[in-house]
Amino acid sequence: MGQAVATISNIVILSSMYILVALGFAFLFNMLGLLNLAHGAIYMIGAYIAFILIAALGFPFWASIVLATVVVALLGVLLERICFRPFVGDFNRSVMICVALTVLFQTLVNIMAGAKTLALPPIARGIFRFGLISLSYERIITFIIGFILLVAFVLFVNKTKWGQQMQAIAQNTDGASLQGISVHRISALASALGCGLAALAGCLMGAFMGIGPFMGDQMLVKALMLVILAGIGSIGGIFLAGLLLGTLNAVLPLLTNGAASEATAVAVVVVLLLIRPKGFFGHEA
Repeated sequence: MGQAVATISNIVILSSMYILVALGFAFLFNMLGLLNLAHGAIYMIGAYIAFILIAALGFPFWASIVLATVVVALLGVLLERICFRPFVGDFNRSVMICVALTVLFQTLVNIMAGAKTLALPPIARGIFRFGLISLSYERIITFIIGFILLVAFVLFVNKTKWGQQMQAIAQNTDGASLQGISVHRISALASALGCGLAALAGCLMGAFMGIGPFMGDQMLVKALMLVILAGIGSIGGIFLAGLLLGTLNAVLPLLTNGAASEATAVAVVVVLLLIRPKGFFGHEA
């Protein structure tokens, strides 16, 4: 019973974090045609900003996470204006600028903090026990935060004017512009939202699993897998793909060693794409 509960908690936590990161990645791709290969580095930067605020400046844990998220969201606005916008429609140059940003961020963090794995304070201490069920409060709170954020994101995209404008731009940029939508302003908002979500996920996973300069590389791979498996152009499909990938990454390590479990998860995704080249709901990848 205890093992089953722990596995289920891992599934929901990993799924929610994967989805948070992939949503921002997918929005930039759908709206700007930008394959943001710097998204994993942005995820890592959020965790390190929170670590600096806590360890060096003595900020409270939750204030540090909120501030780190806001700082990285503002960084997203800056990146959209300086690095992304000039290369919209130029796939090769946009990929190169994202690779350059990744190398820059990772190198700066590596020089300043070193390559060793650091630890954010736990989100909460203690164990929740109910009969045979035993679960850390950290896992419970991480899941609750992830769930609330995902619900908030869905409501924002579907119910607010800004969210509907984002969807319009994703469907047809020229048509949205002719309808009076400020493409640049909404793109900056989408970049801020995507980067902020990535940073927040980095903080939560950093408290859960530790942080390092290259922690974003694996998460970037997960985001790519989710977007492709969901189907290019599909936001809703990311939720299904995230749940599937979270399940694979939570269950497979129980059946085999770490390296083999990662390879098996990738193999499952490849097989699914061979069966459904368009992903779950979208255009062909």
